[in-house]
Amino acid sequence: MAVGKRNTNPIVKYVLIFVSGLFLFVMLVLPLIVVVVNALKDGWTVYRQSITDIYAIKALGLTLLASVSAVAVNTVFGLFASYLLSKFYFRGRQVLAALIDIPFSISPVIAGLVFILTFGNIGWMGGFLKAHHIKIVFAVPGVILATIFVTFPFVFRELFPVMNAYGKDEEEAAALMGAKGFTIFRKITFPHVKWALLYGMILCGARAMGEFGAVSVISGHLRGKTNTLPLHVEILCNEFNTTAAFAVSSLLVLLSTLILAARSLAEWKKKKRGGN
Repeated sequence: MAVGKRNTNPIVKYVLIFVSGLFLFVMLVLPLIVVVVNALKDGWTVYRQSITDIYAIKALGLTLLASVSAVAVNTVFGLFASYLLSKFYFRGRQVLAALIDIPFSISPVIAGLVFILTFGNIGWMGGFLKAHHIKIVFAVPGVILATIFVTFPFVFRELFPVMNAYGKDEEEAAALMGAKGFTIFRKITFPHVKWALLYGMILCGARAMGEFGAVSVISGHLRGKTNTLPLHVEILCNEFNTTAAFAVSSLLVLLSTLILAARSLAEWKKKKRGGN
């Protein structure tokens, strides 16, 4: 066999295609089909009543609020942190990068407990918050804070490799020619990272909408007040209201499908533009 010759055995190719397709169908496609079928098994009227229930609507609203808040905050932080770590070299740079990845390695449940011990009535900030009539634990701010925490690294992790890869020669040249900081960012930095930024925002939003662990701990499961869609589904399952649970789950499936489409579009645009 010649050096570098590729394996063109069609049997291997088709076996791999079959195994991959079967795995994806069993693990991804089939569960989604089950959700839709069970959501509609009692008819369209029951389905419509389930997704338009006041608690389902409030849970959807809080889910979207927490997700949008997480994307907004983490986009700003991701831009700043990526720019700092890719353009400047200082002592502790690697430590800062490692700290940003902490939400990847800590269980969301532990994160929720940490927030309770920090911002709850028995936490070290509890007295200050209570004195100023600020409620975080078992309230909407706690849900938003927990969602921001678990999605913290997503935008940064998409932006940093791109910013780090193309370096800072173009920006330094523009600065020597008299360009101002914001102009340099708008004309040089942003065009290089715009698709990575969009991709990171999409991943952040997808993760935020499906968050359960940290939100479950810090929310208190107050129905109609601090329940997000995943928590509302859990309550419906505990009440053995499976049809309504699947109906509400279908909303998450729909949102996930839209995000998947946006993600695929971002990937296609990124490849079309050569990764810039």
